[in-house]
Amino acid sequence: MWFEESVIYQIYPFGFCGAPDVNDGIPVSRIRKVAEWIPHMKELGITALYLCPVWESDRHGYDTRDFQRLDCRLGSNQDLKELACALHENGIRLILDGVFHHVGRGFWAFLDLLKNREGSRYKNWFCGVDFYGNNEYQDGLCYQGWEGHNELVSLNLGEPEVRQHIFESVEFWIREFDIDGIRLDVAYSLPDFFLRELRSFVNSKKQEFFLVGEMIHGDYRRVMNPEMADSVTNYQAYKGMWSSFNDANFFEINYTLNQHFNQMYPGAHLLSFLDNHDVDRVASILKDPAHLPLIYGLLFAVPGIPCIYYGSEWGAEGRRTKDSDAALRPCFEKPEHNELTELIAKLARIRRQRKELCYGGYRTLFLTNRQIVFERAYQDQRLICAINLEASSFRADLPGAPSSALDLISGNTVELSSGLELPPCSFLYLVEKA
Repeated sequence: MWFEESVIYQIYPFGFCGAPDVNDGIPVSRIRKVAEWIPHMKELGITALYLCPVWESDRHGYDTRDFQRLDCRLGSNQDLKELACALHENGIRLILDGVFHHVGRGFWAFLDLLKNREGSRYKNWFCGVDFYGNNEYQDGLCYQGWEGHNELVSLNLGEPEVRQHIFESVEFWIREFDIDGIRLDVAYSLPDFFLRELRSFVNSKKQEFFLVGEMIHGDYRRVMNPEMADSVTNYQAYKGMWSSFNDANFFEINYTLNQHFNQMYPGAHLLSFLDNHDVDRVASILKDPAHLPLIYGLLFAVPGIPCIYYGSEWGAEGRRTKDSDAALRPCFEKPEHNELTELIAKLARIRRQRKELCYGGYRTLFLTNRQIVFERAYQDQRLICAINLEASSFRADLPGAPSSALDLISGNTVELSSGLELPPCSFLYLVEKA
């Protein structure tokens, strides 16, 4: 499957394009800015673009008004079609956000409910509608909102007409924009029967269609299985990666990776990331800025599909506040290039060339609090990743290792006959010399 070898780039369009925070009803073709970044994506080695919500919404995109119309703040459906064509012409696939659990209060069927109440033909489209209740909006009725947020109206996915409308919209996305996948928002809240029907439906419309579910905790197999999603967001590894660096405790991430890929999800291709539109930028949470290149070295070496959040490839910072995610979703006028950007491009190139980084298992070779050495092996290919957090060099014993190896990062030959000498604050990708 194409996604197994992908490097994904994530953009939050409303922030990226500098759109107003609230839908002002004024059409502006801001989405065209994404196409201007295609050369940058290609330089990074990106093979798929994941766009956060783009459909007409009340505010941030996760409060949909219309599943079949690009938000006017971003432009027209034709603008999105032209972007999709440009991406595909440059070998970049397109993944869109599917927010199917809930909609915004501006959703057309919900407006009909507010207007016609018991007489609305859409009264069964929403969960928990009670015409004898009330809410903070003084609607004269109440309903169920996602996790208690009444601005996010829960859809009744048990209603056949609701599922039909969603599937018709997905078919529209595939037909009009030739999308290659959907990231399922709050997949952990979606009922199993809906995920099964969606899987069957997209399989009938396009081969190798990618479904990746948002999972924050729990057993990923509830959503990730042959009948539902291909992959899920690996929040457990995300947390394990940055906290292993900050706490100087590689035992944490090693435990997670062993549990995932040698016990619970062997052979799975989880979506790996260091930050996204919902969490603080990794450059803001690492205690030691010198560790930023190292943690990207880890991201591209562990099992999974690496996903880069726009701006983080040059070390952009950002922290969410109690009341706002705006700092996580900024507008950058143009991409920046520095040593980190060049490193990520190199890591993406190495991933494309080395099948073991896409399909190999995970085996720990050496482990201390501040050093980790592990192997990714697939068929006749073997790559060893070694990381040293110390500000001084460290020697790791690697029984059974070849006498010498090539470091794909530096291009240097590394002698292993008397152990692996790890330079201060460094990481290596070692392969046996041909």
